[in-house]
Amino acid sequence: MKRRAAFFIAIRYLWGRAHEGGRYLRGAAAGIAVSLIPIIVTLIVADGMIRGITDRYLEFGTGHLQIFNIYDSALGEETSAKIKETDGVRGVWQEQRGMGVLAGKTGRTGVTVRAIESSFWDDPGSIQYLNIIEGGTQNQSDREIVLGEALASGIGVKTGDLVRLMTIREGENGRLIPRSASFTVKGIISCGYNELDALWCILSWEGGLRVMSADQSSASLIVKIDDPYKMPDHFVWDMFMKLGNGFIVYTWKDLLRSQYSSYETTRQLLLFIMALIVVVAAVNVSSATSMLVLERQKDIAVLKFSGATVKGVTGVFILGSFLTGLFGSVIGIAAGLLIGVNINILIRSLEKILSFFSYLLNGGKIIILDPDFYLETIPIIINWNTVLLIGIFAVFCSVLSSWIPAHRAGKLKPIELLRKT
Repeated sequence: MKRRAAFFIAIRYLWGRAHEGGRYLRGAAAGIAVSLIPIIVTLIVADGMIRGITDRYLEFGTGHLQIFNIYDSALGEETSAKIKETDGVRGVWQEQRGMGVLAGKTGRTGVTVRAIESSFWDDPGSIQYLNIIEGGTQNQSDREIVLGEALASGIGVKTGDLVRLMTIREGENGRLIPRSASFTVKGIISCGYNELDALWCILSWEGGLRVMSADQSSASLIVKIDDPYKMPDHFVWDMFMKLGNGFIVYTWKDLLRSQYSSYETTRQLLLFIMALIVVVAAVNVSSATSMLVLERQKDIAVLKFSGATVKGVTGVFILGSFLTGLFGSVIGIAAGLLIGVNINILIRSLEKILSFFSYLLNGGKIIILDPDFYLETIPIIINWNTVLLIGIFAVFCSVLSSWIPAHRAGKLKPIELLRKT
């Protein structure tokens, strides 16, 4: 049987009248489409959340690269100048980081104390995610401090209020001695991710040197490159060549290894669970093919008498299952992409609807994405390679599941089929 004829018959079965068996294949295609919608939406949301959180850690937390001097805590302008000469480097900033306890009007909490050069806030990556709630970040004196929104709310302070920061230094006899200093809140900022906002206690470079001792804090250079997701290890080698011995260079993948691995594992687990739904939907194609064989026994007999081989008849039903999976995949992926790219609008709308009914029942406001645990807005990231693989997987499962009924159809004897009909 010619391929063109097999394709025509398969199309006729898929788009034919309901009583001719078309309802079975179209129903199976609808099942494939419905099963693909959640996996595509899950992919977009998971990739968006991972990328959004990771970007904020890269731009505000670890930087793209961090450089330490194992022999001397002082890194200095000379080291920074060497790094800035490297092609692809966007910026370099000195940072001193330590731990402390911050006390405000209504409470106190442990914080990560960061002293960093003020030009850090002028970097395009910082500007992209920085939201200044109150005050500002520039022109900090050594008596001013910038707090994350969640941290400021937790200790009950606003811009202009005084806070006390307690750190630790080591005395001459090796004993740890507390050191306390007062600061005026210069600004309250947010990056849209509560976990980072809750730890932000940022001083000017001079202010950090005043309250943090070298033995109880770590000094590093925060480096940002043009594209941190492509070949960051290449820059590590360049740094080693420029700086020589005594320096350690970490990429953000080294610094966030456990956290990023946890995100990726969760993403893969979610996709695996959703893939099982696709497999179940693909099994329906097998059932639909079996019912189609029963409905079209007369057609099979005519094809056999016309000289069609076992392989030719089997190919007709295999091609029908392929078109069924392909049609369902296209519809499901298109619907999933449409929902995924509008997920923020849909979530906000659903929150308003649920909150409305909750108020009618004397309830409170309902929040689906709690900003204490998630991003305030989900970035839309579409991994086209993964989307294509999901579509291929759905079509492959459809063809594979229909192989047995299709092969049985090819082995049916025409005389027996005519007797039955």
